[in-house]
Amino acid sequence: MTKLFKVIVELYELLITARKDDRFGRVLFTGSLKIDDLIALAVARRTDLNAVTLKAAYGILKEVALEELCNSREVEFGLTHNSLGVEGTFIGDHAGWDSSKNSLRLHASPTLEVRSALKEIAVEVRGMASSGLYVNTLTDVVSGGVNSRLTPGGGVNLTGVKIKIAGDAPGVGIYLTEINTTAVTQIPATSILINDPSKITFITPADLPAGDYRLSITTQFVSNASLLKEPRTYVFDSVLACS
Repeated sequence: MTKLFKVIVELYELLITARKDDRFGRVLFTGSLKIDDLIALAVARRTDLNAVTLKAAYGILKEVALEELCNSREVEFGLTHNSLGVEGTFIGDHAGWDSSKNSLRLHASPTLEVRSALKEIAVEVRGMASSGLYVNTLTDVVSGGVNSRLTPGGGVNLTGVKIKIAGDAPGVGIYLTEINTTAVTQIPATSILINDPSKITFITPADLPAGDYRLSITTQFVSNASLLKEPRTYVFDSVLACS
């Protein structure tokens, strides 16, 4: 049966196992769409739809969904079921809420429609990625969050392969891009405390505005003995919340 959709997967070295030929796959992304992009696509497919009305309706539904979620209701919105969970431990049967130890988090799980759609995707495994550069984990030192958070003024530990910042080509460095505003913040070289092929430690700017960010690394690093002529860029998969 012909699949309805298609994605491409590239392979990377998996260094945490004993086998030298173990690999993990990463979907090759082809772009990023915001609500205005989705509305434009919907209007192009259905000429009877009005972009202004669609955006207004989306905004109203999102506001209602957020309010109900924050009032302890499970909410199906978009592609996921959403509910609140609790992080951190409590000491004793009558312990109170300690904001230095406890926090609320969002639990999101795919709807049946999404789970069904995933089965309709044809996957093409392209083989080893040409760059070999990737970030495995990002740990926010202050909160302990893994692949999820940034704390202004706090430390960040990156682990990965060939992530060392090296070379003097324009654009080489570590960047944080706010998803909604597309504002880009470069991590100053003086804030990079450890810069190794498999580990980077840096300090998040103390004045980083609240928002949702993607981290990217641009480097010419190949090995300690050589550099690429042209830099390559890796964009980390996870969205990082800063508040």
